[in-house]
Amino acid sequence: MPQETVRTLSVNGLRYGYRLLQQPAARTEPVVILGGALQGMFGWPQMDHHVGAVADVVTADLPGMGGADPLPDVPSAGILRSALTRIIDDLGVERVNLFGYSYGTSVALQCAQHEPGRIARLILGGVPSHIDDGQRAHWLRAEERLKAGDLEAAAALAAEGLMCLDPDRRVHRRELALRYVRRSLLHAMSGSPHAADSVSRVLGDPPDFSGGLTGVPALVFAGEHDTVSSPAQQREFAATIEGSRFLTLTDSDHWVVLERPDDVADLVARFFTDRPLDTAPGVATLPHRRRAEHDAAVSAYAVRR
Repeated sequence: MPQETVRTLSVNGLRYGYRLLQQPAARTEPVVILGGALQGMFGWPQMDHHVGAVADVVTADLPGMGGADPLPDVPSAGILRSALTRIIDDLGVERVNLFGYSYGTSVALQCAQHEPGRIARLILGGVPSHIDDGQRAHWLRAEERLKAGDLEAAAALAAEGLMCLDPDRRVHRRELALRYVRRSLLHAMSGSPHAADSVSRVLGDPPDFSGGLTGVPALVFAGEHDTVSSPAQQREFAATIEGSRFLTLTDSDHWVVLERPDDVADLVARFFTDRPLDTAPGVATLPHRRRAEHDAAVSAYAVRR
């Protein structure tokens, strides 16, 4: 039976923690999971089932998330990267598999950029690599409602800004997912001391996806109807990672981890154990032409560097 422990650490005087679900017969390096700004260490049950069958599973409340201490009003990238590296050190392993989703993709990418030898494999999903003025205006409205104490309106705006509501695009369990996301965000905004700071940080201290990456096997994936950053934009980002693969999951948007949780977890387990991805449930078939375009973009980026 897997054994669960929770460890408390500190970085720059900030208290935070991580949860370790140990697999006695692990087939690959520990899998460290980082989610959205309001997504804490206990929000990944599907990973416990699928990934926990093959590896130790590590989830975290980094500073500014969940029950951790709030982040100071300074650029946070270095603090979060150091907090993640501290977790890897505390695990006592040379390397980990690293999975970042949404806001967590920036932390995961920057850790891999600074410590490539510590990362066995990297998965980034729902990468918010391109945020336009319309989206910023939408999030500013949500932030205003949150600061005014209108939590229900703030949660509704935030949910709508993260989901594809176009009726002409099929999203698996859309209405159920929308209701769940609203309730989850309302719960987080009501109970988390970091909610307002998290929204403000996304606007004032946006994640950095520049710099590229070499030397780490990587997979980038997106819901086929992601409206935060489109699959095309995420494919463009993936091209900055040498040798990376890019996949989309059908009938899903930015909340693919909720709409297709088992498929995402299965994809993660497959990649981290070097199994084929093309036959994974929910993966859209990438036409040969599109795959060739991606491979050419990766090569072109490498030449520019």
